[in-house]
Amino acid sequence: MTQIVELPLWLFVLILLFAAVTALSHLLLPSVRWFFRLRLERAVKRLNTRLKRPIEPFKLARRHDMIQRLIYDPGVTEEIVNYARRNGVPENVAFQKAQEYAREIVPSFSAFAYFSFGIRVARLLANWVYRIKTADSNDATFDAIPKDATVVFIMNHRSNMDYVLVTYLAARDSALAYAVGEWARVWPLSWLIKSLGAYFIRRRSRGALYRKILARYVQMATAGGVNQAMYPEGGLSLTGALQPPKLGLLSYVIEGFDPEGERDVVLMPVAINYDRVLEDRVLIAADQRGDRRFGARITVVLGFILRKLWQRITGQETRFGTAAVAFGAPLSLRGAGPGATVEALSDELMARIAGAMPVLSVPLIAAALLEGGPMDTAALLNRATDMLEQVPLGNRAVDAGELEAELRQALEGLGNRGIVLKQGAEWHMDPKEVPVLRFYANSIAHLVPGDAALAFGVSATARS
Repeated sequence: MTQIVELPLWLFVLILLFAAVTALSHLLLPSVRWFFRLRLERAVKRLNTRLKRPIEPFKLARRHDMIQRLIYDPGVTEEIVNYARRNGVPENVAFQKAQEYAREIVPSFSAFAYFSFGIRVARLLANWVYRIKTADSNDATFDAIPKDATVVFIMNHRSNMDYVLVTYLAARDSALAYAVGEWARVWPLSWLIKSLGAYFIRRRSRGALYRKILARYVQMATAGGVNQAMYPEGGLSLTGALQPPKLGLLSYVIEGFDPEGERDVVLMPVAINYDRVLEDRVLIAADQRGDRRFGARITVVLGFILRKLWQRITGQETRFGTAAVAFGAPLSLRGAGPGATVEALSDELMARIAGAMPVLSVPLIAAALLEGGPMDTAALLNRATDMLEQVPLGNRAVDAGELEAELRQALEGLGNRGIVLKQGAEWHMDPKEVPVLRFYANSIAHLVPGDAALAFGVSATARS
């Protein structure tokens, strides 16, 4: 027991290192984590006093605990057994697969990252790119929802800027959770997105085990009061018009709702429209090819942001016109009654989004040109003004006092892009650019007279 044992220096250092790590993990780190956890809880408590809808405890739960709760859910456990039986594998292998799916889906929300970093970036980027307008009724519509209800924003999907725009606009009200696709599962983007509360989904996965885990997570989050944002169209609109709804995530929310529970779920229709969609040509090209392959690269995105930053620093105009957001009439699941089907509710929500769609100057100019053909400036502005006067007041996102100036600015922007051409005194459409004009006119085709754009319609047979 008292003999001297000689060790190589490297082994002695390794033993000391392991001892230090063990001491940290068992003695110091728990105290450090508790210290920072306590400070975080105090900061969140202060933050909640400023939010109309405070952050619920579910959203602040430890990610590990949430994963464990999810994979031990009775419905998930039953599906694990079914997976093992169908695939002829041991149940422990199926359980590991469920853990893999749960780790992929469950976010690690950070209130600090969301409100200190995410919101500031969203605010800067949104205001760099657009003049932002919101419907006058938005605040009153949102404030009328009971404070103990879970709010799910149901939005049309025009651009990837939708995420930025709605995150920024909702910042003073609540923290939103989004579902994001495979495009965001790239490090370090994946870490940042999860810290902002988003959860990943595999849009092409049809496995029953994966769908069950995703459904239970969405249902747990909804029951826990996590305010969410969803796109029932399932992807970006390639034509500019509203697309038929896909049931997907929305069906999980509706099917998991308990009418007898303590918390109502209110679906808030949100209509978004733009004077310019950043990805318009990419989307139009995909529609013409008949696929949904988008060739955007991260270098293009970074280059765009840096270019806008430089324009801002040098005092140049950086904005592409107006982006407008309007809320439709909310739909309460408790008020809808037990007989309401997922299909009927999704159709109703899309109709309410269509009814709230903001009408902007570029879509108006596009619709006027497509219907009337070549016109001089005065005639074109008069035609666009006549169209706007037939649109319900609540949909007009163009101020009456600034109408002519905004229409002229929109016409100038289309001319700078080569979409419209001035020949003599008249404005003409470039035949190659007609799909771009139709793309913008489609967004308001159901609200303006004439048949310049495709008629709006939601077909129940087009679901997937």
